[in-house]
Amino acid sequence: MKKTIQLIDLDCAHCADKIQKAIQKINGVDHVSVNFLAQKMVLEAADDRFDAILTEAKSLIHKIEPDVTVKG
Repeated sequence: MKKTIQLIDLDCAHCADKIQKAIQKINGVDHVSVNFLAQKMVLEAADDRFDAILTEAKSLIHKIEPDVTVKG
């Protein structure tokens, strides 16, 4: 499954890179791309584990950048 997730109030390009690298390490993630300027993340993962992976990704995002709101 491939899904685009909005990252509202992502205000640091370095943090966007840290988020991308952290999410790439999640078991089951096929591909992730964080676009700082568009404030979006494209996440690709297996359909059967997608929800669990997205939940873990949201947790990582809030650890790295607590002010970011994740929609999607």
